[in-house]
Order: sequence, then C-alpha cells, then structure tokens
Amino acid sequence: MNPRNCSSFFKKFIWKVQKALSQSDVQWKSDKTPVTVADYGSQAIVSFVLERELSDEPVSLVAEEDSGDLCKDSGKDTLQRITKLVNETIAIDGSYSACTLSPEDILTAIDSGKSEGGSFGRHWVLDPIDGTKGFVRGDQYAVALALLDNGKVVLGVLACPNLPLASIAGNVPSENAVGCLFYAKVGSGTFMQSLDGSSPVKVHVSDIGNSEDASFFEPFEKAHSLQDLTSSIARKLGVKAPPVRIDSQAKYGAISRGDGAIYMRFPRKGYRERIWDHAAGSIVVTEAGGVVIDAAGRPLDFSKGRLLDSDTGIIATNPKLMPSILKAVRESLEEKPSSR
Repeated sequence: MNPRNCSSFFKKFIWKVQKALSQSDVQWKSDKTPVTVADYGSQAIVSFVLERELSDEPVSLVAEEDSGDLCKDSGKDTLQRITKLVNETIAIDGSYSACTLSPEDILTAIDSGKSEGGSFGRHWVLDPIDGTKGFVRGDQYAVALALLDNGKVVLGVLACPNLPLASIAGNVPSENAVGCLFYAKVGSGTFMQSLDGSSPVKVHVSDIGNSEDASFFEPFEKAHSLQDLTSSIARKLGVKAPPVRIDSQAKYGAISRGDGAIYMRFPRKGYRERIWDHAAGSIVVTEAGGVVIDAAGRPLDFSKGRLLDSDTGIIATNPKLMPSILKAVRESLEEKPSSR
C-alpha cells in the first residue's frame, strides 16, 4: 500500500474513532501520557499492512505502543473495541477484505513494534497517533511513518487529517476537513496531497531570509517545550508574529510547505526525544529544502535505537535563517541555564 492509496484508508479509520471517542477510550500510561483506541488500532493496522506488503522480507518496526495494558483484565473491553474497529477498517480495502483479525492477532500486531532499531539494516519507525492530546481535543495530530536504512532516514510519510490544504493560519479543524498527506524520499523531494487522493504537488520550505519577517511553530502543550526559552529566542531574532502552537509532527508538514519559517522545541532537562516523534517529519522538511538539527547544530542521529542521541532541543528552518537562529539559541541558553 503506497502513500496515495493508503490515504483514504487511514482517514476513514481515524475519523470513525475520533467521532465515537469517549472518556473510557482514553487511558493514561505510566509516563502520564494518554493513549487511545486510535493509537493501538493505528499501530495494529500499519503493522498488518507492512507485513503483507513486504512479505518477501523481514519487517523490523520501531513503534510507540505495546500491548501490556491490553493484556490485563481491565483492558479486555478496550481490546475488543480495537479489534472491531481494525477489522471494519481493513475491510475498506479490497486487498484485505478476506482478512479477519482476532484479538490475539491484534496484540501480536501491536507488539511487532518492539524493535530496537539501530545503525544496521532497515527499520520502519512509527508514531501511530502523534499528538494524542491534540487528537482527543479534535485538534492537530499525525500518523507518522518513516524508514531507516543503516540509521539514516530515507523515507517519510505524514498523514495529517486535520491539517487544511491551505495555510494553517485561521483554520479550525472539522469533520469535513480534507486533511493532508506529506511524503518524502531521500533525493526526490517532498510532496503533498489531500487525504481524499488529489494529485500530489511538490512543496518547498519558506525562503525568508530576514528573521523579523518569520513566524514560528512550537508545541501546543507547555509540558512539551520550554516556551519561555523559545520566546527569548524569538525576541533576539526580532520575530514580530506570535508563535503558532499546534500538536504533533503536523508542524513539520506545515514548515515543509512554507506556512511558517521556524519550528523550535526545547524539552525540559533530562527528557530524551523518541525517534518516532521526529523521523518522518525530519525528512519531510529536509527534502523540501529545509534543515533539521539539534540546538548544538548537529544533525539528528536516528541510529542509536529508540531514543535520539540529543537532549538539547530541535530546530527546523531554512538554510538562510539557521545561522542566526543558532546564535540566538546559544545566547538564550547562556542567559537562562536554570531552565535547562
């Protein structure tokens, strides 16, 4: 299943789950992050499709979720609901209409995402619902899938059901939203199309060179980034526009097509970034002519397993702005060491 013909497949699944979502469908993991039937179901579907589409090779999948909570007595009802939703969804595509998955099949599919990745071989990297809090609120989220080849990202796909085809500014998500699909292959550029399957168009990052004219994205949730630090950096750059705060790797998609010029994320001290939170988005931006590095100026390293080898923050922008941004970052970090 290629990016074009999988788009409506995921849109129907995600909209179905979001429309019927109830408080009982939202659970909290030990790290105090939410997980829903959509996270589990999306991971099961991607695993199912990869195994069948790539049946002639072993599939290594590095993914966010595992079946631990679903295997408990308290998770039985949730597992049944996930099983029903997944089977209804795979029946949409004629290639899989004869397949019916059992609850045990669903658990196996979810747990196929336990690969550790690494610097050798091919590994698929999945965030089944990136921005779960945004998904629950009805705001921005993404299904993010990337392929690593010997530790390098060579392919990335972002399905963003609530991201409008036009600029995100001033748009309010709705069930009638078309949604966007971004996909990038190393050396081939980045393309965007609607989730309804329109013809793809090639996209490019903003070519703004004056930081005063730039706008920037940062995470919606205050706990996900040090917003006082990004505000300090923006002031040093002379940025006049207020920050655009949205959830998930939809920010990478928006940057790749020039909705804004800068994305900054600075996690709190001690937090380690997960590779599934950035793998797909990073290649979508870089193949659109952008640059994605950590706050120390280093390329993101996806070869170290499930965690990124960085705790300094992440910046995505165009090549013209990057030098001045790094300078402002260094100065702001020196002024506010306690925040790190």
